[in-house]
Amino acid sequence: MKAGRLLSLLLLLQARGRMTAAALAEELEVSVRTVYRDVESLHSAGIPLYGDAGHRGGYQLLAGYRSRLTDLYAREAEALVLAGLPVAADELGLGGHFADAQLKLRASLPAPLREHVDRLRGRFHIDAPGWYAEDTEAPFLAQVADAVRTGRVLAVRYRRWKEPTDVDRRLEPYGLVLKAGRWYLVAGPGPRTYRVDRILGLTVTNEEAVVPEGFDLAAHWRASQADFHARLHQGEALVRISPRGAARLTGAAAGALAATGVPEPDGWTRATLPVESPEHAHDMLLALGTEVEVLAPEDLRDRVAATVRTLAERYG
Repeated sequence: MKAGRLLSLLLLLQARGRMTAAALAEELEVSVRTVYRDVESLHSAGIPLYGDAGHRGGYQLLAGYRSRLTDLYAREAEALVLAGLPVAADELGLGGHFADAQLKLRASLPAPLREHVDRLRGRFHIDAPGWYAEDTEAPFLAQVADAVRTGRVLAVRYRRWKEPTDVDRRLEPYGLVLKAGRWYLVAGPGPRTYRVDRILGLTVTNEEAVVPEGFDLAAHWRASQADFHARLHQGEALVRISPRGAARLTGAAAGALAATGVPEPDGWTRATLPVESPEHAHDMLLALGTEVEVLAPEDLRDRVAATVRTLAERYG
């Protein structure tokens, strides 16, 4: 445990330069006193580490010092191998660099660990898109990724859902997100989210994109996803559902069934499920056939009943 923490402390100073004991303690999730003890341990091991007192003080490594940290723990090597997404690297135009990095990582490992991660790589495969997802081409992905890396403003022609469908936009790239096989660009002003495969054309400008200070792409994405789902399921439907029908529910509906479901004597369950529009709710519940009964709201129950009567007449 301590050895791993000492290594993390050394890597932090090597990557960031001068850091105060308080900042190191926050990063490592330990006390300031523990940082003091760890610094002494590094001193004893011959690491050229020194500290300055005062408001602008802190610890830093001797100028020019670089550690040769080639000894990885087995779990760390496994994590690096499994974190690699070669398909994503190819799409971003980094396939060759990814392969080179993997070769360097492999070469740095001792023989037993190298053989272990080689076996591990052959036993895991990541296929991000869902079963029924269509293949979507994003011809401008590499250029968008390059603009994200270099911090350049994009002038794009973008196809959206509503009229007018094709619009021109000036975008300040904040980051790229891969979700269920699709790439999304989070960009200012806003920020807003754009599907990269809907970009019809683009020009990378010489204007510098300014990412707001403190912007956290992962946190922003989690918040936007939560907001999306909250707005998506603004209605409710009270239903009775059979065990077979319950097993076919997924996502928010499955979660609501687990949270609100009340078992009934005949083995069915009464529950309140979140639904989107009346049209979507009608289609979703009708797909369950005889395994569900809509109890409320009345207009949804009437809509499903009307469809059932039409089907009965058609096949009668």
